[in-house]
Amino acid sequence: MPNVFGPPHKGSESRHEQVVFCQDEASGLRAIIAIYSTALGPSLGGTRFFPYASEEEALTDVLNLSRGMAYKNALAGLDLGGGKAVIIGDPATDKSEALLRAYGRFVQSLNGRYYTACDVGTFSEDMDIVARECRFVTGRTVAHGGAGDSSILTAFGVFQGMRAAAETVWGAPTLRGKRVGVEGVGKVGHRLVEHLREDGADVVICDVNEAAVDQVRSLHPEVEVVADAGAMIRADLDVYAPCALGGSLDDDTVPLLQAKVVCGAANNQLAHTGVEKNLADRDILYAPDYVVNSGGVIQVADEIEGFNFDRAKARATGIYDTTRKIFALAADEGVPPAVAADRLAERRMSQIGRLRGIFL
Repeated sequence: MPNVFGPPHKGSESRHEQVVFCQDEASGLRAIIAIYSTALGPSLGGTRFFPYASEEEALTDVLNLSRGMAYKNALAGLDLGGGKAVIIGDPATDKSEALLRAYGRFVQSLNGRYYTACDVGTFSEDMDIVARECRFVTGRTVAHGGAGDSSILTAFGVFQGMRAAAETVWGAPTLRGKRVGVEGVGKVGHRLVEHLREDGADVVICDVNEAAVDQVRSLHPEVEVVADAGAMIRADLDVYAPCALGGSLDDDTVPLLQAKVVCGAANNQLAHTGVEKNLADRDILYAPDYVVNSGGVIQVADEIEGFNFDRAKARATGIYDTTRKIFALAADEGVPPAVAADRLAERRMSQIGRLRGIFL
């Protein structure tokens, strides 16, 4: 195999099991694979192809993302640990068959400790190429036995989490008659709008991409459009659903938020630790993002058994019960839902992981 690059991770706070730096000079591949935990099983997480400014920035991202995947997979009820990979480069100019196949050989060298899939900058067609060198690939195209577009169950799962939030706040698991703001109507957001309209919600949308807004309006002319994310935060809403970039909730935006529920598909919605308490102090119910947006990983994980959409959808339906359980735990223990979700995930990883000590 080609040489690895870069120093090992020096952060004493890291609890990752393994971090692998990968380089193939001929294809231009520079990648990092991080395995946070295999307590529940082989780690699963997507491959992000992104033009990071530095190797240090890429390392920080992959460490955070892999940890998040461990918690997401744990609360999704999967027998899978958490991992993630990043490829350093611009996917528009640097991606090639040779690079993806070289990457696949690095994943294969981990002998099943890490299963890869799609993420920002990679698609199902890319996973088909990676799979030519590697057995541990999911998120493939339908033509190759895969699940195809994982946004289908991602949106479905967010809607299940939103139903659980509605029941907690208003006493019934429905958004009928509620005013829901969807920030970002791309692959996931526009599908969430469909679920909300079918349920009888009044929907407000915004997106930096005017074409995405026009597409939703062509199907649902009754949907209201606001100018931007700032206007959405200030809008008179019952539910705020961030489905675009992360970090939308911070010390400046939370005091302006009118909604009583936050539940959306975006990753890392809380800009920093402490925002979850700010939301709780304002009596705003936050549905932890990595819980409600886990439908996508449930969908691609099902491929490992041989994909069956009905089976995957049935498992994604469980996001409703998991979200309710987190809200109940948060109330019982007097903590924000984000803290309760972390505790529940850590409890499952600890309880199931200890079984590895039972000799077989």
